[in-house]
Amino acid sequence: MFTGIVTALGTVREVEPIGGGHDARFVIGTSPRFLAEPPAAIGASICCSGVCLTVVRLGADEFAVDASAETLARTTLGRWRPGSRVNLERSLRLGDELGGHLVAGHVDGVALVLSAVPENASVRWRFRAPPGCAQLIAPKGSVALDGVSLTVNEVEGEEFGVNIIPHTAAVTTFGTLQPGDAVNFEADILARYVRRQLEFRA
Repeated sequence: MFTGIVTALGTVREVEPIGGGHDARFVIGTSPRFLAEPPAAIGASICCSGVCLTVVRLGADEFAVDASAETLARTTLGRWRPGSRVNLERSLRLGDELGGHLVAGHVDGVALVLSAVPENASVRWRFRAPPGCAQLIAPKGSVALDGVSLTVNEVEGEEFGVNIIPHTAAVTTFGTLQPGDAVNFEADILARYVRRQLEFRA
């Protein structure tokens, strides 16, 4: 589990096809401190732009993770190339501060950036939800976009908006995001279960 509070940025250094070319191994460079405090370990989970991935190799300032063909197809990871920027968060430990909301790192789909308009000191971003996910979004509810915990401002059909303050833009990939880009979308966990219960009652 994670909180959606990004603690470091990483950069994809290598992309290596594995599993007969269907899967991929990513080598991600980051700050040594991110991996050292507390010490990361092989088998640990790291949220990489919203996707929970398992560390398979460690270095002083980099780590490697494997992604299956399913993950590559259902997230933005299939578009990662050397130089791609990645939001990073270590897994939540009992007793840690829950600064955002509970994020599983299980992506529901890919959302599309529609627009980014300055609004006072922040920027109002609008997105189109992944197919079938609009019902999981509520005004003032939570979503995770590329692993960033955000509060929904408004929902209109399949479109929704959030505000990004300068600090968030500076410490996440929102600082370089553009209209037309895709982001990993994860709905609030409670919304998933509420919809599932309603499906059984229907």
